[in-house]
Amino acid sequence: MAEGDLSSPSLADDLYFVMHDNGTGQPRLHPRLASIGLAGAVLGELMLAERVTVELASGQDRLHVLASDATGEPLTQNVLDQIVAEPQHPLHTWLLFFARTIYADLRSRMIAANLLHPPGRSLLKQQPAAPVDSNTAAWPRARLTLAIQRRRPPALRDCVLYGLCVATGCDQQALWEHDREFQAAATAILPVPFRRLVVQTEVAIGEVVISRR
Repeated sequence: MAEGDLSSPSLADDLYFVMHDNGTGQPRLHPRLASIGLAGAVLGELMLAERVTVELASGQDRLHVLASDATGEPLTQNVLDQIVAEPQHPLHTWLLFFARTIYADLRSRMIAANLLHPPGRSLLKQQPAAPVDSNTAAWPRARLTLAIQRRRPPALRDCVLYGLCVATGCDQQALWEHDREFQAAATAILPVPFRRLVVQTEVAIGEVVISRR
């Protein structure tokens, strides 16, 4: 059963908020790491809406299109159209490909949805795009923290959100609570396609971290 209709606020919006200060919009992660996580979140949106899934083919995790009907939203539609056009690529390749532009594209989507202010300039330096409402921006992080405190894994959508936070390392920067047992429980209840999405996101993040050393 689909968990979302690709409307805002979305899984990717929520991850963006977790990755940034809810008042100033300052990033908590290096842009390259954040971009891979956000690419995973946009693919997660399509998976939650049952447009695509992850399947093992020829020893690789690949995206399999379940439905190609319109998403009703330009960013996810563009991502879906490219997957439909070139289904042969492994998930890892798609994460790196979409990560090249996803940060700016998602920020533009959130500005259009009145979730973020447009970035400003001060003394020739570009300022981050600050949230329009700090409470809205803080809510995804608060939901995850509350779930950890209660030791009760949340619904599927937030389990995916949490998994991507852990995969990017953002959980260490943004969340107030940390619990390995909760992390294991939240991962265990993820359906296999979502678990593979999180794993491949973590693999891509690891490669970027190693390449920066």
